[in-house]
Amino acid sequence: MTRPLRSVLFLPASNARAIEKARGLPCDAVVLDLEDATAPEAKAEARELVIETLAHGGFGARTLVVRVNGLDTEWGEADLKAAAEAGPDAVLAPKVTDAESLLAYDRRISGAPERTRLWAMVETCAAVLNLGALAALSASTRLSALVPGVNDLSKEMRCKPGKERTPLIPALALSVTAARAHGLYAIDGVFNDLGDTFGLQAECAQGRALGFDGKCLIHPDQIEAANQAFSPDEAEIAWARSVIEAFADPANAGKGAIRVNGKMAERLHLAEAERILSFR
Repeated sequence: MTRPLRSVLFLPASNARAIEKARGLPCDAVVLDLEDATAPEAKAEARELVIETLAHGGFGARTLVVRVNGLDTEWGEADLKAAAEAGPDAVLAPKVTDAESLLAYDRRISGAPERTRLWAMVETCAAVLNLGALAALSASTRLSALVPGVNDLSKEMRCKPGKERTPLIPALALSVTAARAHGLYAIDGVFNDLGDTFGLQAECAQGRALGFDGKCLIHPDQIEAANQAFSPDEAEIAWARSVIEAFADPANAGKGAIRVNGKMAERLHLAEAERILSFR
């Protein structure tokens, strides 16, 4: 986990103009979406565009991800074959339910470059109930991120999230918990109301408070809010520098806990301080 994923922008894989524009956007990651954002009649052509896009590159330090169609669809196998050969930074698997379903995706990208990771959408009730087992597969597969799919999950739960997302909080918190237990990224779900700037800011703040690394976005106008919410503020940066400097003091060599600015700091705080500064 060495790259920031504060802003993860989803784009229709069929939209060449949007993809070209994304090369210059200040997002941390771009997801070329062959699934929900691409119409059935456009999926084959979009797959070819994804291959061309990956070959052309030009996204700089941005993480480039391909969301494939499910293996239970007529497009899934071809999507995975193309993605494995093209070698994006990650392949995003939709509607994962259990360990076996995740392993099925992992097997199909076994020939991809070593750097290609696997991300999993947590958008089914079964996936929420199996989060521990799913996240544990990071030890034996390419899995590196959990991404709650709040729209599909809400539909399957038959819940009404509302502005506070109250019915979804347990699933969101469990996703973060499972990710942290196994060293994975946790990326919060999308915010649907493109005209509600304050609502987006509030939901980004909520996601940060829950522990997410970043947020899924559906429009470039949402990037700034996500980058700001999931970046360390000046107070956090100052704290991190103080902790690192204190542990670097020869007088504190070998100590597991020290006093920093009047507060106790342990080695776990040092690790967090280093993580904060690594994203600057």
